[in-house]
Amino acid sequence: MHVCWGNSESPHDSDVPLEEVLPIIQRTKVSAFVLPFANPRHAHEFRCFEKFPLADDQCLIAGVIDTLTNFVEHPEVVADRIQRVAHVLGDPKRVLAGTDCGFDTAAGLGRVASDVVWAKLAALAEGARLASQRMF
Repeated sequence: MHVCWGNSESPHDSDVPLEEVLPIIQRTKVSAFVLPFANPRHAHEFRCFEKFPLADDQCLIAGVIDTLTNFVEHPEVVADRIQRVAHVLGDPKRVLAGTDCGFDTAAGLGRVASDVVWAKLAALAEGARLASQRMF
């Protein structure tokens, strides 16, 4: 289940905190949650899983790439983000690396240049490789 607060370059200063909605969405019968943790407004919210752990049969697809900027994350930053989430969950096998949302979710807007999208996805893959090396 993908949960986010919109993929717009806006302040997002009125977003409902994940801590308030997580207990509600955790009642759904899904095997994974996709949540944005690269977005600066929500980057800290992976810590909510300390208070509200995943069910034993669930995993988390952690957004570790911001889909709204043309900044290409360094693979080390991606690896660090993955490792922080895995540490909170207590089991690195339950964390998959993903993006915060889709790129160009409003067809044709093209906020992130296509060559940058591919570079971000390459950084995602390399960061996941580094994190896996370190955790396994």
